[in-house]
Amino acid sequence: MKKIIVTGGLGFIGSNLAKLLIKKNYFVINVDKVNYASNFYNTRDFFNKKNYKFIKLDINNRSKLRKVLNLHKPIAVFNLAAETHVDRSIDGPAEFIKSNIVGVFNLLEEFREFTKKNKKSKLIHISTDEVYGDVLKGRSKENDPYKPSSPYAASKASSDHLVYSYVRTFKLNAMITNCSNNYGPHQHPEKLIPKLIYNIIKNKPLPLYGKGKNSREWIFVDDHCEALFKVFKNGAKGQFYNIGSNINRSNLDIAKLLINIAKKKTKLGKKVKIKFVKDRPGHDVRYALDSKKIFKRLKWKSKINLKKGLENTFNWYFKNMKYYTTLKKKDITRRLGVVK
Repeated sequence: MKKIIVTGGLGFIGSNLAKLLIKKNYFVINVDKVNYASNFYNTRDFFNKKNYKFIKLDINNRSKLRKVLNLHKPIAVFNLAAETHVDRSIDGPAEFIKSNIVGVFNLLEEFREFTKKNKKSKLIHISTDEVYGDVLKGRSKENDPYKPSSPYAASKASSDHLVYSYVRTFKLNAMITNCSNNYGPHQHPEKLIPKLIYNIIKNKPLPLYGKGKNSREWIFVDDHCEALFKVFKNGAKGQFYNIGSNINRSNLDIAKLLINIAKKKTKLGKKVKIKFVKDRPGHDVRYALDSKKIFKRLKWKSKINLKKGLENTFNWYFKNMKYYTTLKKKDITRRLGVVK
């Protein structure tokens, strides 16, 4: 059975990707350092599968990483190990530099050494649309300049540049993907959609930054994982692939859609009302990706429409309230990213 390493596999996208790869009969080695966003609840459906193994490991630990690579000899490494929350990067940028830049450097060095003998192994580095910065009109193409606005986005942009430099200089067999805003089961409630769902269920106000007009391109996590699999199977070395749904909605639109979905499932409490709060520092107005390249070259496009995806997401959290009990309450409720 062919082996694949997924770094950050206890997180939101990583655990959903691991589930897909296991379903496709690959042996998945989940490498995760286990921080606040890591959650074993995310892997409970396949934790006991014969083609799954978890290893606690920070990708900055090069000696242990080297042992894992040489022992398991994966045909691919999907790198999803990253700090990802913009507000946290405003409060404490240092961890983002350590994980997203230095961690990627250490992974690249060990993968480079590993592939001297395992030449066919691939590295798929997962990044974000936030590296492009504000896109007030049109959609970002793969060759557009990077203009990151937050420490998080800047750290991801740096990691993308590092990966590409290793392709050019060391001929590393690597690809880079930049995806739009993901949503779906297992996402940490520091992010907008699971936070709104939590507050709806718990009869709390629904906080939106500014006037809620910030626009994001939303993609259901299963669609993203299918795209990553396409890149792994058919992507070309050194290529960047934008992964998006072409569906843009404002944060206010998302909140209203979730309220309407919730009304069909449960009686809403009196406190469930949209509440505008002080905006995030440096808040980008709009992200939007041009995903024609992956559609034309790899024959991938998103399948799950926003309404259906939001219904699936709400239903999962509604049925899995135990998930919230696995998290620290302060990580769900407290406001981050306020510059004093």
